[in-house]
Amino acid sequence: MSMLEVMHNSSAGPVLQATDILRLRHAIRGDLVLPDDAGYDPARKVWNGMVDKRPAAVMYCADADDVVTAVNFARSQGFLLAVRGGGHNVAGSSVCDGGVVIDVSRMKCIEVDPVRRIARAQAGLSLGEFDAATQAHGLATTMGVNGDTGIAGLTLGGGFGKLGRKHGLSCDNLVAVDIVTADGRLLRADATENSDLFWGIRGGGGNFGIVTSFEYRLHPVGPLLIAGSVLHRYEEAREAMRFYRAFSSNAPDELSLDAALVTAPSGERFFSISACYIGPLVEGEQIVRPLKEYGTPVEDRIGQVSYLQIQSAGDAIFPRGRRYYWKAQFMREITDQAIDTLLAGYTTAPSESLLVFQQVGGAISRVPIAETPYANRDALYDCFPISIWDNPADDETHIRWARDLWDAMRPFSTGGVYANNLGEEGMDRVLAAYGENYPRLAALKYKYDPTNFFRLNQNVRPAACV
Repeated sequence: MSMLEVMHNSSAGPVLQATDILRLRHAIRGDLVLPDDAGYDPARKVWNGMVDKRPAAVMYCADADDVVTAVNFARSQGFLLAVRGGGHNVAGSSVCDGGVVIDVSRMKCIEVDPVRRIARAQAGLSLGEFDAATQAHGLATTMGVNGDTGIAGLTLGGGFGKLGRKHGLSCDNLVAVDIVTADGRLLRADATENSDLFWGIRGGGGNFGIVTSFEYRLHPVGPLLIAGSVLHRYEEAREAMRFYRAFSSNAPDELSLDAALVTAPSGERFFSISACYIGPLVEGEQIVRPLKEYGTPVEDRIGQVSYLQIQSAGDAIFPRGRRYYWKAQFMREITDQAIDTLLAGYTTAPSESLLVFQQVGGAISRVPIAETPYANRDALYDCFPISIWDNPADDETHIRWARDLWDAMRPFSTGGVYANNLGEEGMDRVLAAYGENYPRLAALKYKYDPTNFFRLNQNVRPAACV
């Protein structure tokens, strides 16, 4: 190929000559994938099958130096830039049409110090890979609920997980990062060095640069925990949801309780309550006993389970390549009226769709709001309808159902939202994620990225643009 047209940040875009392509390929240790290359289609795919974007180039970085080279190249040429780790964002913001994707997913080194209980992990690791490495030493830190989610995007947006109520969010357990900023500098950020930047990346998303490695505080966990789920008939869902409300409201920090209205492929519907106890097995068995003894569940799968099994339990439900859509919002309580609204809205749920309650609170709520950009620490539940399907012809039906149920639940929400659960929902929802921390984030953005170079994310606009 003699030239490649790409999308410019401000106009129709420059033309990349063949000499520039060759120079770039020789400048990085990783791989440069272009539209004519055999590996292009796999390279442009992300987790959500709804996302079908065609970047002009995908740059697979092998190390931090590659990331510096890629950032300097994209900035100097004025290219639209997307950054990809696990590619698990529901909106597909880690890939773009016509621009350049900087992909760190091949950067997978991890070092675990079991004495200091610290893990230094490169940004390309998935949760499953990270958990396997730390569990080899009987340690873990808060990570998400789907094994192929990337640690980078999860952590930068906050980071929910089964350990959160006991040990805080993923970002609360960060000790330090290495990050490439918009001007191409590779910086270390921690509590004493570039501390303002360290504040910003603990929940502020990918707005301030590309993190190439993370250092996490680890905690003794497992290898076996008391965990699993109980399944109740749909006709018993109203009372079971009231039980969930009461039981979860009084749960100790060590107990994480999620719940969901679920629709099987057969069309049959159920209400599921999932538990995970972070502590001694005997103690955990006593704590979850009321959950096991409540009602007449059609299925009881609570028992001794390895932490790695718990962390991968959702993988079969959320495989790569299917079509996904959801909208989320925080709640402080689950009122009877909210339960009635949910049950009424769920009567029209398409097959395989879910309505999820993810419990937060506990240690998460005791971190001061100003400590990190993550602002919604007073929430007790994250509530969101999830649509899952395969046929593009069904897009409208699935998306409309999720939006309608989300709208119906708005009167019961705090108004806040978890940044990692946002799709392309506009500036109002970004403000809802960051709340009173947004002005400080905007000023920090102006300091480290005044041109908004890193903007394919839940974007914080530089202070001068607010």
